[in-house]
Amino acid sequence: MNEAEARGRFGEARVARLATAAPDGRPHVVPIVFAVAGHDVYSIVDAKPKRSPRLKRLVNIESNPRASILVDHYDEDWRQLWWVRADGPARVEHDGTERDRAVELLREKYPQYETWIEPIGAAMILRVDRWRWWSLAEPS
Repeated sequence: MNEAEARGRFGEARVARLATAAPDGRPHVVPIVFAVAGHDVYSIVDAKPKRSPRLKRLVNIESNPRASILVDHYDEDWRQLWWVRADGPARVEHDGTERDRAVELLREKYPQYETWIEPIGAAMILRVDRWRWWSLAEPS
């Protein structure tokens, strides 16, 4: 797998895991839906049930912007296994053009945002500065 293929697999995935670190250094990993545009990965707080729209992942990013997003594929045929990770600084946008861009991209990828669940909160935007990937078929 080369970088173009890794980025393609990443962008086509429907779910990823976002890893951040709390101010005290404890890791925090959560599944997210996301969209990719250029070097940016977008996610947003939506109206699915949550304790609060002020999510731990956002608090973590505001105190330590380094984050990773992992997409992986599992198959019983282990020759099909692969993962792709995007690392970089993330930021939180509560309003403005970048948040609007996140909503637009996520609605294009996930019809649920158009017809069922409303994006209500802040956007998380990770600027990828490093891609990493692995495939059992083609270890890198």
